[in-house]
Parts: sequence; C-alpha cells; structure tokens
Amino acid sequence: MPSRLATSHALMLACAAFVGSVQAQDTAPPQAPARPALKALDDAELSGVWGQALLDLTNTSLNGYDFSRLTLNADIKLSATLSGLKLGTQSGGTSDIDFTSLNFGRSDLDDAHRTVAITNPYFEWVYSGSAATGDRQVVGMRIGFGGIAGDIGLAMNTLSGSLALTTPSGDLVKTVGSQQTALTGCSGACSIALNQIGGVTAGNSTDGASRDFFLSVLKSAVTYPASNGMPSAPVTAQAGFWLNWTDHLNALNTTGTTPPNVPKIGP
Repeated sequence: MPSRLATSHALMLACAAFVGSVQAQDTAPPQAPARPALKALDDAELSGVWGQALLDLTNTSLNGYDFSRLTLNADIKLSATLSGLKLGTQSGGTSDIDFTSLNFGRSDLDDAHRTVAITNPYFEWVYSGSAATGDRQVVGMRIGFGGIAGDIGLAMNTLSGSLALTTPSGDLVKTVGSQQTALTGCSGACSIALNQIGGVTAGNSTDGASRDFFLSVLKSAVTYPASNGMPSAPVTAQAGFWLNWTDHLNALNTTGTTPPNVPKIGP
C-alpha cells in the first residue's frame, strides 16, 4: 500500500498538471491554433448551467448508525468471470459465501447477452458512536449497485444473506440466514438446493433493473436505509459477509447448469 506521503505527492503532481493544462489553454503560444479564452461566469449565468458530478457523497443515519455512501455516477457494461469465490471462511472450513463461479454475462447467446448493465456502483461505510463521546468507530461497509440488469451465471454452495427469485415453474423461493445451502419459500411448501440454480436474470423490460444488490462485511448486525427506489429497507445484514439480492430476479434454470462466459474471438 502506498504511503500517505507518496499519495500526497501524487495528488500534488496531478493538480499541478491539471492547472498547467488549463493555463496552457488560456495562454497558447502565437504559433498554436487559436483557442477560446476561459471566461468567468456570474451567478446569473451559473444558474442556467447544469452538471452531474462523477462522484456523489451522501450521509444518512438510521437506528443509531451513520452511513457515508460514495457513488460513482456511471453506466457500465461488464463482462467478468470469478471462480472459487469464498468469503468469511471459518476455522471448520465453512464459508459465509462459497460460490464455485460467478459470471457477469454469458457467451452462449447473442452479443447483447455477453455483458451485464450496471448503474451507479457505490461504496458505503457504517459508523457507530460519535466524535463528541470519543467512541466513534467503523462497524463495516458494503458495495452495491443502484441497478443491475442481465444474465449472471451462479454456482452456489453456501450463502449468508437474503436472496429471493422466481424459478421457471413460477414458484418464488427465498432464503434469509447464515451459511444457507437451499432456498425455501412458498409458505414452506417448496425448497430447492442452491447448487441447482444455474444463474439468474436480473431485471426485466417491465420493471427495469434489479435495485437491491449489495455485499456487506460487518462487525455487528446492521439494518441499512432503503435506497435506489426500493419501497422498504432490506433485511438486517448480519455480522460477517452478507449478500442481499431480492429485487426482480428470475432463475435461469434449476438444473445447476451455469452458462459459459468465454471471451469473444473475432469481430
């Protein structure tokens, strides 16, 4: 990890380079093509200008916790394959989250299915206590997306979190808890092993993208505020690693077949 001093120097150099480039635009040498000079805007002119920041920082509070979210205001097309994903492995060998594979996109259909659309990815930190009382501390953090749409291949072994989806037979199955190995639902009338779910389609043309995906790591249980247009707060995330994903999800299959996601060759 770079030292604070090295990071500070890098930031100073970046700022100097930016300032230098701005000055170069305003005082171009005579032989260079003419460039428009920079012009200050008064308050009246500024009122007619609208812009969107690349990064957005928001602070909220709930149930005695403070939350600071840093959002990247961006639309991203992602194709990625993760293998052997294990998080929160215990001394006995079990893990909070154990996925043999996690594929964003698939290569067995047309080009439109090769990527997954992600909007507004974010990091959010959770704090307890206050500086005034001297007990301020970081409880944990989460990463998530304002929206995610597309086909995601999954080969799941264990899951700690809240997951709900519709199977091809139409039955809604869900699980809430730590190190679960099956989805149960339908008022207890249906159950399916996690390793029988080959993946999910996130979002749809009617309801839009899936809006509540996040992965958290916490020292203690936390209920996150409702966000991204969701009507209610998510299920309380427990200590350790916790995955939340319940909005507009349909199982790709119940045969445990994960679609391939290999690089495209040729045009």
